[in-house]
Amino acid sequence: MNDTPNIWMIGDIQGCNRTLHALLAHPEIAHDPTARFWFAGDLVNRGPDSLGALRTIRALGDRAVAILGNHDLHLLAVAAGVRKPAKSDTLDAILKAPDAAELIDWVRYRPLAHHEQNHLMVHAGVLAKWTTKKTLGLAAEVQSALQGSDWKDMLSSMYGNEPVHWKDKFNGSKRLRVIVNALTRMRMCTRQGHLEFSHKGAPGGNPDLLPWFDVPERATRDTTIVFGHWSTLGLMVRPDAICLDTGCVWGRHLTALRLHDHRLIQIPSLM
Repeated sequence: MNDTPNIWMIGDIQGCNRTLHALLAHPEIAHDPTARFWFAGDLVNRGPDSLGALRTIRALGDRAVAILGNHDLHLLAVAAGVRKPAKSDTLDAILKAPDAAELIDWVRYRPLAHHEQNHLMVHAGVLAKWTTKKTLGLAAEVQSALQGSDWKDMLSSMYGNEPVHWKDKFNGSKRLRVIVNALTRMRMCTRQGHLEFSHKGAPGGNPDLLPWFDVPERATRDTTIVFGHWSTLGLMVRPDAICLDTGCVWGRHLTALRLHDHRLIQIPSLM
Protein backbone atom coordinates (compact mmCIF):
# COMPACT_ATOMS: atom_id res chain seq x y z
CA MET A 1 0.00 0.00 0.00
CA ASN A 2 1.29 3.44 -0.90
CA ASP A 3 1.30 5.71 2.18
CA THR A 4 2.57 8.73 0.26
CA PRO A 5 -0.04 11.53 0.37
CA ASN A 6 -1.77 12.39 -2.88
CA ILE A 7 -0.51 15.62 -4.43
CA TRP A 8 -2.97 17.56 -6.55
CA MET A 9 -1.36 20.11 -8.89
CA ILE A 10 -3.81 22.94 -9.58
CA GLY A 11 -3.88 25.56 -12.32
CA ASP A 12 -4.45 29.32 -12.13
CA ILE A 13 -7.19 30.35 -9.67
CA GLN A 14 -7.22 34.11 -10.39
CA GLY A 15 -9.77 34.90 -7.73
CA CYS A 16 -12.26 32.19 -8.75
CA ASN A 17 -12.92 31.18 -5.15
CA ARG A 18 -16.30 29.49 -5.76
CA THR A 19 -14.74 27.19 -8.33
CA LEU A 20 -11.83 26.46 -6.01
CA HIS A 21 -14.28 25.47 -3.25
CA ALA A 22 -16.09 23.20 -5.71
CA LEU A 23 -12.78 21.55 -6.56
CA LEU A 24 -11.85 21.06 -2.91
CA ALA A 25 -15.33 19.59 -2.33
CA HIS A 26 -14.86 16.95 -5.04
CA PRO A 27 -15.23 13.54 -3.34
CA GLU A 28 -11.76 12.32 -4.28
CA ILE A 29 -10.27 15.40 -2.64
CA ALA A 30 -12.67 16.20 0.20
CA HIS A 31 -12.53 12.62 1.55
CA ASP A 32 -8.72 12.58 1.62
CA PRO A 33 -7.56 14.55 4.69
CA THR A 34 -3.88 13.93 3.91
CA ALA A 35 -4.05 15.26 0.35
CA ARG A 36 -1.61 18.02 -0.52
CA PHE A 37 -1.98 20.80 -3.08
CA TRP A 38 0.39 22.62 -5.38
CA PHE A 39 -1.00 25.87 -6.81
CA ALA A 40 0.68 27.04 -10.02
CA GLY A 41 0.46 30.78 -9.25
CA ASP A 42 -1.87 33.61 -10.20
CA LEU A 43 -3.93 32.97 -7.12
CA VAL A 44 -5.56 36.39 -7.50
CA ASN A 45 -6.84 39.04 -9.89
CA ARG A 46 -9.46 39.43 -12.63
CA GLY A 47 -11.76 36.89 -10.99
CA PRO A 48 -14.63 37.84 -8.66
CA ASP A 49 -13.22 36.89 -5.22
CA SER A 50 -9.46 37.31 -4.93
CA LEU A 51 -9.74 37.92 -1.19
CA GLY A 52 -11.64 34.69 -0.67
CA ALA A 53 -9.20 32.73 -2.82
CA LEU A 54 -6.22 33.91 -0.77
CA ARG A 55 -7.97 33.07 2.49
CA THR A 56 -9.01 29.63 1.20
CA ILE A 57 -5.48 28.70 0.11
CA ARG A 58 -3.86 30.15 3.22
CA ALA A 59 -6.26 28.16 5.41
CA LEU A 60 -4.89 24.93 3.91
CA GLY A 61 -1.71 25.59 5.87
CA ASP A 62 1.15 23.16 5.34
CA ARG A 63 -0.97 21.06 2.97
CA ALA A 64 -0.56 23.73 0.27
CA VAL A 65 2.37 25.03 -1.74
CA ALA A 66 1.42 28.21 -3.58
CA ILE A 67 3.80 29.45 -6.29
CA LEU A 68 3.85 33.16 -7.09
CA GLY A 69 2.64 34.24 -10.51
CA ASN A 70 2.76 37.58 -12.28
CA HIS A 71 -0.65 38.62 -10.90
CA ASP A 72 0.45 37.81 -7.35
CA LEU A 73 3.56 39.94 -7.81
CA HIS A 74 1.35 42.69 -9.22
CA LEU A 75 -0.73 42.53 -6.03
CA LEU A 76 2.43 43.05 -3.99
CA ALA A 77 3.50 45.96 -6.19
CA VAL A 78 0.12 47.66 -5.84
CA ALA A 79 0.11 47.06 -2.08
CA ALA A 80 3.62 48.53 -1.89
CA GLY A 81 2.52 51.64 -3.77
CA VAL A 82 5.00 51.12 -6.59
CA ARG A 83 2.39 50.21 -9.20
CA LYS A 84 -1.04 51.65 -9.92
CA PRO A 85 -4.00 49.28 -10.17
CA ALA A 86 -5.10 48.36 -13.69
CA LYS A 87 -8.72 48.80 -14.79
CA SER A 88 -9.18 45.03 -14.94
CA ASP A 89 -7.80 44.42 -11.43
CA THR A 90 -10.01 42.89 -8.74
CA LEU A 91 -7.67 43.49 -5.82
CA ASP A 92 -9.49 46.18 -3.82
CA ALA A 93 -11.12 43.75 -1.41
CA ILE A 94 -7.70 42.38 -0.42
CA LEU A 95 -6.16 45.82 0.05
CA LYS A 96 -9.11 47.00 2.18
CA ALA A 97 -9.50 43.80 4.22
CA PRO A 98 -8.92 43.90 7.99
CA ASP A 99 -6.29 41.20 7.55
CA ALA A 100 -4.69 42.87 4.52
CA ALA A 101 -1.25 43.20 6.13
CA GLU A 102 -1.22 39.52 7.10
CA LEU A 103 -2.31 38.43 3.64
CA ILE A 104 0.28 40.59 1.88
CA ASP A 105 3.02 39.21 4.13
CA TRP A 106 1.79 35.67 3.45
CA VAL A 107 2.02 36.30 -0.31
CA ARG A 108 5.51 37.82 0.07
CA TYR A 109 6.72 34.60 1.67
CA ARG A 110 5.52 32.25 -1.07
CA PRO A 111 8.12 30.60 -3.33
CA LEU A 112 8.60 31.06 -7.07
CA ALA A 113 9.51 27.40 -7.62
CA HIS A 114 8.92 24.06 -5.91
CA HIS A 115 10.61 20.72 -6.65
CA GLU A 116 9.54 17.30 -5.46
CA GLN A 117 9.38 13.79 -6.97
CA ASN A 118 11.15 15.01 -10.13
CA HIS A 119 8.39 17.59 -10.74
CA LEU A 120 9.35 21.27 -10.79
CA MET A 121 6.47 23.74 -10.49
CA VAL A 122 6.85 27.34 -11.65
CA HIS A 123 4.20 29.76 -12.83
CA ALA A 124 5.33 30.35 -16.42
CA GLY A 125 8.49 28.55 -17.48
CA VAL A 126 12.20 27.84 -17.15
CA LEU A 127 14.93 29.20 -19.42
CA ALA A 128 16.61 26.54 -21.52
CA LYS A 129 20.05 27.09 -19.97
CA TRP A 130 18.85 26.57 -16.41
CA THR A 131 19.08 23.20 -14.70
CA THR A 132 16.54 22.29 -12.04
CA LYS A 133 19.09 23.06 -9.31
CA LYS A 134 19.92 26.43 -10.84
CA THR A 135 16.24 27.30 -11.26
CA LEU A 136 15.59 26.63 -7.57
CA GLY A 137 18.59 28.71 -6.58
CA LEU A 138 17.57 31.66 -8.77
CA ALA A 139 13.97 31.48 -7.55
CA ALA A 140 15.31 31.58 -3.98
CA GLU A 141 17.18 34.81 -4.79
CA VAL A 142 13.90 36.51 -5.70
CA GLN A 143 12.16 35.02 -2.69
CA SER A 144 14.90 36.37 -0.42
CA ALA A 145 14.54 39.84 -1.95
CA LEU A 146 10.76 39.77 -1.43
CA GLN A 147 11.20 38.80 2.20
CA GLY A 148 13.84 41.44 2.91
CA SER A 149 13.43 44.94 4.28
CA ASP A 150 13.93 46.44 0.80
CA TRP A 151 11.15 44.41 -0.80
CA LYS A 152 9.35 47.50 -2.09
CA ASP A 153 12.50 48.69 -3.87
CA MET A 154 12.87 45.26 -5.45
CA LEU A 155 9.31 45.43 -6.79
CA SER A 156 9.79 48.93 -8.18
CA SER A 157 12.70 47.71 -10.35
CA MET A 158 11.07 44.43 -11.36
CA TYR A 159 9.13 45.68 -14.39
CA GLY A 160 10.49 45.71 -17.94
CA ASN A 161 11.23 43.31 -20.80
CA GLU A 162 15.00 43.64 -20.83
CA PRO A 163 17.31 41.76 -20.78
CA VAL A 164 15.80 39.01 -22.92
CA HIS A 165 18.58 36.49 -22.23
CA TRP A 166 20.48 35.19 -19.23
CA LYS A 167 24.08 35.72 -18.16
CA ASP A 168 25.48 34.42 -14.89
CA LYS A 169 27.35 37.69 -14.38
CA PHE A 170 24.10 39.70 -14.18
CA ASN A 171 23.54 41.28 -10.78
CA GLY A 172 21.15 43.61 -9.01
CA SER A 173 17.81 44.53 -10.54
CA LYS A 174 18.83 43.27 -14.00
CA ARG A 175 19.45 39.78 -12.60
CA LEU A 176 16.22 39.65 -10.60
CA ARG A 177 14.20 40.99 -13.54
CA VAL A 178 15.29 38.19 -15.87
CA ILE A 179 14.53 35.58 -13.21
CA VAL A 180 11.06 37.02 -12.54
CA ASN A 181 10.27 37.39 -16.24
CA ALA A 182 11.22 33.79 -16.98
CA LEU A 183 9.49 32.22 -14.01
CA THR A 184 6.29 34.30 -14.10
CA ARG A 185 5.78 35.80 -17.60
CA MET A 186 7.46 33.65 -20.27
CA ARG A 187 5.57 31.80 -22.98
CA MET A 188 7.54 31.91 -26.23
CA CYS A 189 11.26 32.11 -26.89
CA THR A 190 13.52 32.49 -29.89
CA ARG A 191 15.28 29.36 -31.06
CA GLN A 192 18.29 30.62 -29.10
CA GLY A 193 16.21 30.61 -25.91
CA HIS A 194 15.76 34.38 -25.62
CA LEU A 195 12.58 35.72 -24.04
CA GLU A 196 9.84 37.05 -26.33
CA PHE A 197 6.78 38.71 -24.82
CA SER A 198 4.59 39.89 -27.71
CA HIS A 199 3.12 36.45 -28.52
CA LYS A 200 0.32 35.61 -26.05
CA GLY A 201 -1.82 33.27 -28.13
CA ALA A 202 -1.45 29.56 -28.74
CA PRO A 203 1.86 28.31 -30.12
CA GLY A 204 2.41 28.61 -33.83
CA GLY A 205 2.25 31.29 -36.48
CA ASN A 206 5.89 32.36 -36.26
CA PRO A 207 8.56 29.84 -37.30
CA ASP A 208 11.23 31.84 -35.47
CA LEU A 209 9.54 31.37 -32.11
CA LEU A 210 9.08 28.26 -29.99
CA PRO A 211 7.24 27.52 -26.76
CA TRP A 212 9.85 27.78 -24.02
CA PHE A 213 9.51 24.04 -23.32
CA ASP A 214 10.46 23.16 -26.92
CA VAL A 215 13.70 25.17 -27.10
CA PRO A 216 16.44 22.71 -28.20
CA GLU A 217 18.72 21.22 -25.56
CA ARG A 218 16.65 22.45 -22.62
CA ALA A 219 18.61 21.60 -19.48
CA THR A 220 15.48 20.53 -17.57
CA ARG A 221 14.17 18.12 -20.19
CA ASP A 222 14.60 15.18 -17.76
CA THR A 223 12.45 16.95 -15.16
CA THR A 224 8.68 17.38 -15.48
CA ILE A 225 8.04 21.13 -15.44
CA VAL A 226 4.53 21.97 -14.17
CA PHE A 227 3.22 25.43 -14.98
CA GLY A 228 0.18 27.61 -15.60
CA HIS A 229 0.02 31.13 -17.07
CA TRP A 230 -0.85 30.10 -20.62
CA SER A 231 -4.64 29.77 -20.94
CA THR A 232 -4.50 29.86 -24.75
CA LEU A 233 -2.28 26.78 -24.63
CA GLY A 234 -4.63 25.07 -22.19
CA LEU A 235 -4.24 21.61 -20.74
CA MET A 236 -1.09 19.89 -21.91
CA VAL A 237 0.32 16.76 -20.29
CA ARG A 238 3.68 15.47 -21.54
CA PRO A 239 6.47 13.61 -19.75
CA ASP A 240 8.62 16.76 -19.66
CA ALA A 241 6.02 19.54 -19.34
CA ILE A 242 2.51 19.96 -17.94
CA CYS A 243 0.36 23.07 -18.44
CA LEU A 244 -2.59 23.41 -16.04
CA ASP A 245 -4.02 26.82 -16.97
CA THR A 246 -7.41 26.00 -18.47
CA GLY A 247 -8.88 29.51 -18.31
CA CYS A 248 -11.11 29.33 -15.23
CA VAL A 249 -11.24 33.13 -15.08
CA TRP A 250 -12.33 33.16 -18.74
CA GLY A 251 -15.31 30.90 -18.08
CA ARG A 252 -13.68 27.56 -18.91
CA HIS A 253 -12.39 25.16 -16.24
CA LEU A 254 -10.25 24.87 -13.12
CA THR A 255 -7.94 21.89 -13.49
CA ALA A 256 -6.31 19.60 -10.92
CA LEU A 257 -3.93 16.80 -11.88
CA ARG A 258 -2.77 14.15 -9.41
CA LEU A 259 0.99 13.89 -9.51
CA HIS A 260 1.60 10.15 -9.33
CA ASP A 261 -0.93 8.90 -11.90
CA HIS A 262 -2.19 12.03 -13.73
CA ARG A 263 -5.77 11.53 -12.59
CA LEU A 264 -7.55 14.59 -13.96
CA ILE A 265 -10.31 16.58 -12.29
CA GLN A 266 -11.83 19.62 -14.04
CA ILE A 267 -14.47 21.87 -12.52
CA PRO A 268 -16.47 24.21 -14.81
CA SER A 269 -15.95 27.85 -13.94
CA LEU A 270 -18.46 29.19 -11.41
CA MET A 271 -18.14 32.90 -12.07
